[in-house]
Amino acid sequence: MESTTPSQTDAQESLKMKIVVLGATGQTGQYLVSQALEHGHTVTAIVRNPGKITIRNDKLKVVEADIFAADSLKVHFKGQDVIVSCLGFPASFISGVTGYTTSMSAVVSAMREVRVNRVITMTSWYTEPDSGTQASYLIRFLLLPMIRSVLSNMYEMETFLKNNNDISWTVVRPPGLKNQPASAKEFLTHRGYFVSDSSGNPTGSTMGRGDVARFMLTLLNSNTWVKKGVAITTI
Repeated sequence: MESTTPSQTDAQESLKMKIVVLGATGQTGQYLVSQALEHGHTVTAIVRNPGKITIRNDKLKVVEADIFAADSLKVHFKGQDVIVSCLGFPASFISGVTGYTTSMSAVVSAMREVRVNRVITMTSWYTEPDSGTQASYLIRFLLLPMIRSVLSNMYEMETFLKNNNDISWTVVRPPGLKNQPASAKEFLTHRGYFVSDSSGNPTGSTMGRGDVARFMLTLLNSNTWVKKGVAITTI
């Protein structure tokens, strides 16, 4: 487990970038767009329904595109520095979940075509099938089975990224999410599928979506977690 304490101004002081945000109308995506603009970055928000974006800013461009089609994405990826995905897809007990792998396949294809190399995406704790064995009884036997279809497809997406060596990817794995804005809390990080305490047990079961966005933005000018997955929480 590693402890990091990036200040609220870390991203502000870093190099300003051109960022594409996928899932920009979701709860985490909205926090990320807002914080990125506050830090002076230029943001292209790719959405299905532009009316859901209420922010108005000269550095924000809102566009419609098909997240499952590389040809639809590449025109908006051209000239950008980084793709940041906050996409989320609901659990399904009938047909399974495929949105994470299908969208990321299109994203990577579009990135290659227009020579964008950096992608940051979020998944969750416990994506690896056996990683929840030390979780609490309720999480292990109630929550994880309910969302296993989502976690399984997230894990497939993570594996897909690992197999694309020419892409500089980072997978951010937060625990349960609360709809709370960014704080000044310290981040705990771990290169694995959850953040553990000194006994190896999961520590910190939830964190605010605004803090997830804050952490993702600290990665823009850092090579620390390139081609790695990082579990995070706050204390």
